[in-house]
Formats: sequence, structure tokens, C-alpha cells
Amino acid sequence: MEKIKNRIFNEDCLIGIKKIPDNSLDLIVADPPYCLGKDYENNSDKLNSKEYLEWTYKWIDSVIPKLKDTGSFYVFLSWQYSPEIFSYIKTKMLMINEVIWDRRVPSMGGSTRKFSSVHDNIGFFVKKNKKYFFDIDSIRIPYDEETKKARTRSIFIGKKWLEIGYNPKDIWSVSRIHAQAPERQNHPTQKPLEIIERIIKASCPVGGIVLDPFMGTGTTAIAAINAKRNYIGFEINKNYYKIINERVSNRKGEAGLFKDIVKSKNIIHNTLIKI
Repeated sequence: MEKIKNRIFNEDCLIGIKKIPDNSLDLIVADPPYCLGKDYENNSDKLNSKEYLEWTYKWIDSVIPKLKDTGSFYVFLSWQYSPEIFSYIKTKMLMINEVIWDRRVPSMGGSTRKFSSVHDNIGFFVKKNKKYFFDIDSIRIPYDEETKKARTRSIFIGKKWLEIGYNPKDIWSVSRIHAQAPERQNHPTQKPLEIIERIIKASCPVGGIVLDPFMGTGTTAIAAINAKRNYIGFEINKNYYKIINERVSNRKGEAGLFKDIVKSKNIIHNTLIKI
């Protein structure tokens, strides 16, 4: 694992997955093509329904054995195929949640023949073992001061949750990445860093390993670095692979600079104490 840990491979995950030993991963975060005809500079999102589902079941079967018994598997999908794919995974794993990601699409026009689609479906699965890792406290959302003040009645005094925040629940309202956003890359379906960081913090222990079979622009790798986790990824597109390497290199450079600043401050502080 040391040879492949914290590396991205420019290859098909169905081929590259053979590098990873069984029962070695803490978390898998997969954001595959949705079969909606998006342009990923190849035909991966332009299969017919039968081909798409056959391909999906194939890569799912290839990644599940790589998870530890305490590991988790999150997969992003759209409503068009999530029923079939979730049902398939449920024959092999235990489904814990279906999270709805509300993309905060602005109310401007929209379809006139149906309700506009403004969400993605995220399936959360574990091996059939209820001892899976899950750290809710790391992703709690803090209450604002007004809410805290309103809950000062005696029945709430001393309640841990009032101080550390609330469970994010299963509807996540996080804006999609707009064209002007600093983290925006040249990719049609890039996911917000906030969402991936939440998944990693909740379902992968510090120092654990997360796999992303469809790394895209490298958001999972960046989130793993931020959260002090290890990552492994596959990305078949050479242009996206280049973007990933640039983002990871820049992020590691920022992390190294921060460490140097902290180290310098500690040296100055210790010197002043001695003086």
C-alpha cells in the first residue's frame, strides 16, 4: 500500500483497482458519470441504459472487496438511475442513508413540462457490519448564538449537542460551484470541496485511506489532504489528470508553507522564553 498511497493514476479504475489489496480501504467516494450525455472528452457518459448499468455494476463489484469490514462506500448519482443502482448495491451492502444534495439552483425560469431537477442523490453504504466507522462530532454544524440563547431553559442546560452543534441530517444544501468560484476547474460536474470533506471526516478515520475511482479534478485528494487522510485515485482523462496534479502540488505547497510558518513562530516563541 505504501507504493500506491497518496497517488493518482492516469488509467481506467477497472484496470487500476487490481493494484489495491482487498480489505485495505477505509472509505470509497465515487462520483461516476450519470449517463446524462455530459462531455468528459470521451464517451463515458453517452452509453445507452443497458450498457451504462452493466458498466456501473462492473466497477461497483470491483471496488467493494477493497473496503475494510469497517469501511464505507458513498456514490453520487442522479434520480434517473439511482433506484436501479442503489437496489443493486443493497444486495451486497447495507444502506445507511440516501443523502440529497440540494445544489441551490437559483429560481430563474426552468422547465415548462416538468419540475426542474435541482438535486443529486448520494448513497451511503457499509459492509454488512454495524461496527462501521462514523464520526458525527467531526461534522456537526454549530448553532448560532441566537439559537443557543433561545435554548437556555433548564431542560437544555449541560446538553452536549447544544455546544458542539447539530447533525447535518440527510439534506445538504450546498451551492454548486459557480464559474467565478476560486475552486472552479474545467470540469462539467465538479463537486464542492465542502461536501467531500464532510464525507471524509465522517467516514474515514484520521490517517485512513480513501479511494476515488473517478477523481475528476482531484477534489477528493484535496479534501483528504485537508483532513489529514491518505488518498488513492484513478482518472482516465489526461487533461483532468494534469489538473489534479497541479491542484495537489499547490495544496501540498500551501501546507508546507503553513508548517514552516508555525515552526518559525514556535522557534521565536521558545527563544523569547529562554531570553
